[in-house]
Amino acid sequence: MTLDPAVTNADNYQVIFENDRVRVLEYHDSPGHRTTPHDHPDSFMYTLSTFRRRLYAEDGQTRDVEIDAGASGWLPAQRHAGHNIGDTQTHVIFVELKDPQMTDRRADQVGPTIAG
Repeated sequence: MTLDPAVTNADNYQVIFENDRVRVLEYHDSPGHRTTPHDHPDSFMYTLSTFRRRLYAEDGQTRDVEIDAGASGWLPAQRHAGHNIGDTQTHVIFVELKDPQMTDRRADQVGPTIAG
């Protein structure tokens, strides 16, 4: 069973570019929307909107994030589900790395590390 977000949550994730090194996904959702569990390899994230989300880690822990439009950050490989708990749409670009040495999921971190 694939946990590719472009498959498991195809209404929200669209592949906008792909080659042998990276895959670029665009993500949209509306307030109240929940995703099903899915995997992300190591990725770079750029936010196009300000949003609030609750992320559900593979081990059952949750993390609430509030991220401003224009933020960028590193998203270590992980499996999670998300819930838009704010009152704005979520709009994000993900640049997923395809280097197989960088695809081990980290259980100790869910969500992005935002550059400050």
